Amino acid sequence: MPESLAGGVETMIGSVNDPEVVDALVDGADIVLQMATSKEDPATFFDVSIRGTFEILEACRRHRPRQFLLLGGDAAKGIWFYPRPEPIRETDPAVAYPGNYAFSKVMEETMAEQYRHQYGLGTTILRSSWVFDGDDLLNHFSLLANVDPSEPGHGFGHVSEDVLDLVRDGKEHIPILLDAQGNPLTRHFVHLDDVMQGLERMIGNPDAMGEDFNIAAPAPFDYRTAAELLSEKLGLPTIELPCPDYHGFSIDISKARNVLGYAPENDFSRMADRAIAARAEAAD
Repeated sequence: MPESLAGGVETMIGSVNDPEVVDALVDGADIVLQMATSKEDPATFFDVSIRGTFEILEACRRHRPRQFLLLGGDAAKGIWFYPRPEPIRETDPAVAYPGNYAFSKVMEETMAEQYRHQYGLGTTILRSSWVFDGDDLLNHFSLLANVDPSEPGHGFGHVSEDVLDLVRDGKEHIPILLDAQGNPLTRHFVHLDDVMQGLERMIGNPDAMGEDFNIAAPAPFDYRTAAELLSEKLGLPTIELPCPDYHGFSIDISKARNVLGYAPENDFSRMADRAIAARAEAAD
């Protein structure tokens, strides 16, 4: 049975691949939000992401909530693993990059779309870019956090021995990731607050039924501009890191803007300021 918490919230402990637990949770629900996932864990990703989503959709088929909302990810569109000369749109085909996580995101979306067609479920997909909160942004823009001298292929990819020496010596730098042509990579993130704004605009919204929406920051950034901004704010040097296997990309959020009134407030500069403030607060 659900356990009551403060603020009228109830919780039930169980597995998303347990049909009895899932059925009890969905029974009587008005809105069902699927957020369960397992990232790059071969032992659990199928049961959690794929079978779990199936069990939730099956329960929705039986109990008919007003809306099934899937929190998806831009991994379903391949992001920077494939050339992206145009912004990634909702209508672009699903192209998972290597690994279990991206594959599971494609499968989750496919199942939600098919239950929409097969059984007329009111389904909505929130396809989020990489979500940042707290000091996550600073962790991403950290040479020391993303290059492991014992595993050269980790983090930002294969790096030179000179870069590994900097890591061994604990000398922090702000990375500028470069593509095969030596140009700074372009990328798109999103702050947690903007994801929540997008979610709020989708829940119970008739215009969101049967649709999927890209949710990302107001604009993409390039790693040189971003690194130089952080270098000035943090007083740390930058360093160029060739990443020839990656490709720049951006996310088209015009559909969410036009249909939902989505208006993200956190561009890269504001995300950087918030990350710096969060780290300072944590240090106090």
